[in-house]
Amino acid sequence: MDTEHRIIRWDRDEDGGLGEPVAVAGGISEIGEILADPQALSWCDIVDPDHATLLELAQEVGLDPLAIEDAVAAAERAKATRHPGYAFLTVYTATFEKASSSASSHDSRLQRHRISAFILPNGLITIRLGTGGLDLEELQRRWASDTELLAEGGTGALAYGLLDLIVDQHFEMIQLLSDRIETLESDLFNGNTGEEWIPTIYRGRKELVELRRVVLPMREVVNTLQRHLGTESRPVLRGYYADLEDHVLRASDWVESLRDMITSVFEANLSLTDERLNVVMKKLAGWAAVIAVPTAVTGWFGQNVPYPGFSQPLGLYLSAAMVVFGSLGLYLVLRHYDWI
Repeated sequence: MDTEHRIIRWDRDEDGGLGEPVAVAGGISEIGEILADPQALSWCDIVDPDHATLLELAQEVGLDPLAIEDAVAAAERAKATRHPGYAFLTVYTATFEKASSSASSHDSRLQRHRISAFILPNGLITIRLGTGGLDLEELQRRWASDTELLAEGGTGALAYGLLDLIVDQHFEMIQLLSDRIETLESDLFNGNTGEEWIPTIYRGRKELVELRRVVLPMREVVNTLQRHLGTESRPVLRGYYADLEDHVLRASDWVESLRDMITSVFEANLSLTDERLNVVMKKLAGWAAVIAVPTAVTGWFGQNVPYPGFSQPLGLYLSAAMVVFGSLGLYLVLRHYDWI
């Protein structure tokens, strides 16, 4: 079965503007010719390519085989690298998936989806592992909303639209995690910590760590692209990439603050647990003191020595009164000082 891919092309008019996007029919072997046309701006999206497809793509477009391998290598970190004539980047989107019935309550529900891209002079190639994680319709809508930016910024504008969409999605995931942490915090101080509360907070910490690995490298990616695209000398892109960098920084700061929040919630739970344990121990100590009174009285009067009322009903009444009033008095004193 052939690798799934699509090619979208914007043709330039005599004034340098861009026409309407047009879907182009063509195989991998024709991508090189399409991207070589300086009178057009092109985007090629490839989904789940096999090794042979990648090698063919590298030969057609003139890409470094090592960069091609990085596009599909396992556990590749988010990064951006510059090569002669093009830039390569790998980034991740994140989504929350519904937990299956067989999944453990400790398992993370945050799913990462990798997207690699080659930014060439006349086109953008995206390589996606799987079809999830990126709303292509929204991406094309953003590109279509500012055709003047595409005409002047070229592939730098295409890359900006892609990264801007991904960063916005990061914000959505961060907001969801923030809401969950606030709910956990509210449940903690309202005493609504059931059996699933501890597994939930552990899962939240795990999801936050995974999201942090996705969000924090984005600053390096944006900075590398700014140097490659020369945004300082291209005013049309400078403001957009500066705004994108600001969003990335805010997302990074937010993730770091959430890490502090969930750590605080976890530590607060430990503190409250210790406090409840101390209260229980204090109450047990108070009751032990109350029980010690009748134990002392019965132990004393149980000795085989004469005492007031020995072998008489008066002795029984006297010992019983000492037990009752001694215990009651000690209970009232401890109760007054909130020991029991």
